[in-house]
Amino acid sequence: MTAELAIDLDRSSPIPLYFQVAEQISEAIRRGDLIPGSRLDNEILLADRLGLSRPTVRQAIQYLVDKGLLVRKRGVGTQVVHGQVKRSVELTSLYDDLRRAGQEPATRVLSLERAPVQEDVAAILGVTIGTEMLRLERIRYASGEPLALLHNWLPLGLATLTAENLSERGLYELLRAAGVRMRVANQRIGARAATAAEARLLDERRGAPLLTLLRTTYDDQGRAVEYGSHVYRASHYSLEVTLIER
Repeated sequence: MTAELAIDLDRSSPIPLYFQVAEQISEAIRRGDLIPGSRLDNEILLADRLGLSRPTVRQAIQYLVDKGLLVRKRGVGTQVVHGQVKRSVELTSLYDDLRRAGQEPATRVLSLERAPVQEDVAAILGVTIGTEMLRLERIRYASGEPLALLHNWLPLGLATLTAENLSERGLYELLRAAGVRMRVANQRIGARAATAAEARLLDERRGAPLLTLLRTTYDDQGRAVEYGSHVYRASHYSLEVTLIER
């Protein structure tokens, strides 16, 4: 399916024409006007239709390829890969947010084991160093694409967690079903480059930008019930915050 796309250019604007083209294609993907699998006109046709040079159009397409929104396939052309996952900063699980957004979440559990906590995690969770806790490592997928690498520490006995039920349901959903009433969380967001191991698991290149999220969640009694250290593919994922003047 080749997508027809309306692109309006402001040739008097100081914004480069390639960037105007790229932003309008990106916005069409975010709105869902261009669905995953949609093919764009080839560069020559698109350049002719917009009255632009082929190098300008090529630069716009390459910009979106580098962002992970488009992919070039030999014999097929340029296709939309996916829309970037946008997530509001709320006390919700990524699994539930993806499901609500129609992103077909899936999970691969890499490890689920008891382990003694080290000094940094012990201090965050308010336990002594060496306390046995549940350590969990998962890869979260959205619409078949690896999206995030999730590491979590939880006190023992909160809920019955297995590789099977964690593959089918979100962690927070399982905790709530076990009667854990999560009330508040402290969260820190940052960014860094992917390690070789992370790049391999997330299907990224080594050194690709990743968003980082550290979260400590407390129940309605003020007890720390979960610590998460997660990394997300920056080309696939963003966080949204609503700001209110006080």
